[in-house]
Amino acid sequence: MTTAPSVNAPWFHGRALPPLGLAYVAAALEKAGFEVAILDNYLIEKPIENVKLEIKNVNPAIVGITCSSSTYNRCLETARAVKETLPSCKIVVGGWHPSYMPESMLQHPEIDYVVMGEGERAMVELATHIAQGEDDRAIAEIAGIAYRRKGKIVKNIPRFIDNLDEIPYAARHLLPMHLYNREIEFLEAKPVDTTNVVRGCVYNCAFCETRKLWGPTCRSFSPGRVVGEISHMVSNYGTKGVYFVGDNFTVQKKRTVELCELLRDSSLDIEWVCDTRADLVSRDLLRKMKEAGCKTIWFGVESGSPRILRKINKNIMPEQTIRAFELCREEGIQIACSFILGVPGETASDMEATYKFAKRLDPDWCQFNIFVACPGSSLYDEVMQQGLYDRVEDFVVYVKTDEFNFESLLEIQRRYLKDFNRSPKRIVRKIRREGFLPFFKSGLRLIFNERRSSLDR
Repeated sequence: MTTAPSVNAPWFHGRALPPLGLAYVAAALEKAGFEVAILDNYLIEKPIENVKLEIKNVNPAIVGITCSSSTYNRCLETARAVKETLPSCKIVVGGWHPSYMPESMLQHPEIDYVVMGEGERAMVELATHIAQGEDDRAIAEIAGIAYRRKGKIVKNIPRFIDNLDEIPYAARHLLPMHLYNREIEFLEAKPVDTTNVVRGCVYNCAFCETRKLWGPTCRSFSPGRVVGEISHMVSNYGTKGVYFVGDNFTVQKKRTVELCELLRDSSLDIEWVCDTRADLVSRDLLRKMKEAGCKTIWFGVESGSPRILRKINKNIMPEQTIRAFELCREEGIQIACSFILGVPGETASDMEATYKFAKRLDPDWCQFNIFVACPGSSLYDEVMQQGLYDRVEDFVVYVKTDEFNFESLLEIQRRYLKDFNRSPKRIVRKIRREGFLPFFKSGLRLIFNERRSSLDR
């Protein structure tokens, strides 16, 4: 089960995408012989009384809930509702927040177990032992599980799955695929679906917590396995485009080239978009990707200030990003990118450098994100230790320094987005890419939203 952030959370619900991680865990459980159902309540947002009715009707032995720092209280509310409805049901929570702060979950009696890190193998082993009667000695052998024993919290060290190919295809058949947003602005093809290639990260960006969930090394599904899952998606869900979610698509060049060659030589005829770093592309690799159907690459640029890039440990300088963007354009690949505003220690001058750098890069799509500190990253630790915040919601921390707070960052973000996207050159490019009528409709939506925002303020 998934839950949504509270309505006041600083998180844009964004595009409605399937919960891929949960679907992989469900598939692993099905493969092990368990009967599984998924309630994507991030998408559907059933009231808690309806959740209780659902639990009563299904009568599950185990309920697993995915939890992030921004859905912490919603997760607890759901867990309590399950226990009230079905006291014998075991509640297991997993995901980003439980992986970093399992104690914060297990201090609540309605939570029975926490899965830390990858969930497929751990959840199958845990479900098996619960079904067999919860032997304490057996539970103690399950890697990546946290639980209470004799009044104390026990945390079994996670163990990552070396061979990702052992994980079955995501259980999309358990999801309401017709309700998801299966279009993406970076691709003309539709419907578009998501899949994954790499888990883990060898980098150590100060704002990111990925390493603590997926590990400090990169593990990949084999190219053949990836193409096999895409073929399954095409056959069963009519997939025409794919978004490869994950920050390091090109981190293993040899595997990336092999995947591209398999896609190029297959009969799948799909378009795709991926995420990667500016220092992980080259002309020959981009050419292979283009031949295989890559239309757009998303880069996390983060800042135009060398000082801030060093602070966040990005280890990519502006000159490298400029060169990567040049190569993409020369090879006919569209560019999307994102920047972060409001890193602790950042100044107004740093933010202006970021905006000017964004204009110089001139990507096809650009996003300015406000930094909000979440558990698991070194910046979160810095913010908490130095008291650089003015409020905390669940475990989400709103940064405040002498230079800015969340509200002032919102104003900067609005100004940057407005100025950046309304230049004549970008308007012409958008009309050519989308056509005049869609551009006109999106413009009306933007005007309406701006008016509504000003009324809300």
